[in-house]
Amino acid sequence: MSRIGKMSIAIPAGVEVKCENSLITVKGPKGTLTREMKGDIEFKTENGHLSLVAMNENPETGALHGLYRALVAGMVKGVSEGFTKGLEIKGVGWKVAKQGNKLVLNVGFSHPVEFAEPEGIKLDCPSATEITVSGIDKVLVGQVAADLRSIRVPEPYHGYGIRYKGEQVEHKEGKTSGKGKK
Repeated sequence: MSRIGKMSIAIPAGVEVKCENSLITVKGPKGTLTREMKGDIEFKTENGHLSLVAMNENPETGALHGLYRALVAGMVKGVSEGFTKGLEIKGVGWKVAKQGNKLVLNVGFSHPVEFAEPEGIKLDCPSATEITVSGIDKVLVGQVAADLRSIRVPEPYHGYGIRYKGEQVEHKEGKTSGKGKK
């Protein structure tokens, strides 16, 4: 049985959780999220806490037990607080600007790269070298941040590229000349 799946999820004030058949819906002040759940897992709400109970001892059910608990906890946090992910741009003359509902990135290509803002995600540019991705769906926020990073992945020699805030890029030693060898 999953240790993560056994933990209950605290439901904050203003958040409503409904479980009908295999569909779970979480409503909160920031929006509504729904997800289809498969497997023999039952949802129980008691005293402001949501618990997931595995109905059998199958290995597949045990794996889904912990997964669904983590997904539902992310949904509850998303509709109450939301999620943000920060990116920073490192490179000489590289910058980003927001035009309408899309980002225009100048990151060393011969042309500017345009990135459209997906539904349910808010993209901001606090400065010319920073991007903030925010939304209520944790999976979608992480995926959009990864898509932005993949436009120009940090390279290991100078560190130029788009990276997550706080990400440490391991630098490689450059080529050395043949001088001094005889």
